[in-house]
Amino acid sequence: MKKALKILLKSILFFLGFILLYIATAFVLSKITVDKEPDTKPEVQIFILTNGVHTDIVMPVKNDQIDWSQQVQFKNTKAADSTYNYIAMGWGDKGFYLETPDWSDLRASVALKAATGLGKTAIHATYYRQMRLGDDCKSMMISKEQYSRLITYVTASFQKDSSGNFIPIKTDANYSRTDAFYEANGSYSLTHTCNTWANNALKASGQKCCFWTPMDTPIFSKYN
Repeated sequence: MKKALKILLKSILFFLGFILLYIATAFVLSKITVDKEPDTKPEVQIFILTNGVHTDIVMPVKNDQIDWSQQVQFKNTKAADSTYNYIAMGWGDKGFYLETPDWSDLRASVALKAATGLGKTAIHATYYRQMRLGDDCKSMMISKEQYSRLITYVTASFQKDSSGNFIPIKTDANYSRTDAFYEANGSYSLTHTCNTWANNALKASGQKCCFWTPMDTPIFSKYN
């Protein structure tokens, strides 16, 4: 019995130590700023958007470089409305997206899969008619060359069928009438969260961001 209690105590201490180390690492590395590339031509406007937990990258639906609606089709949303001007992309754990509309719905199995990288991932795409700047939405102007890099980064995050098309997920777990889910590449984990993905998108396109972060707040702190 004593041996079992010692093992249990050590396990608890190890878990608490890991959590404290994770929090400390996240705090320190998220404070380190990766600066914006100098002499950027202001050619394409993009945004970052948060719901208080999760960061999306928002881009124009269409410009002379890409028409996102060719792959992320309007018809895959409930509204099926082609008059929207912006598209928000977020990457994350598929179980979280589809099975956890509210934190009260979170199941231990979903959380464990997400934390350990055992679950599948998805892209959540939402159409917007206009963007309203505020604490939850920040704007930046990037060059066409930087946007090209961002396009490459986001496109690589989608799973594709044999014809090269993005793969929509058939579900009734939509958050609104203008969103849809798609199969994604990569594994979600404590070290690579939805916000890490968004931060890396900014990094890929030469924008100000964190050295590393699993959370949304440090990203937005760079744009206050």
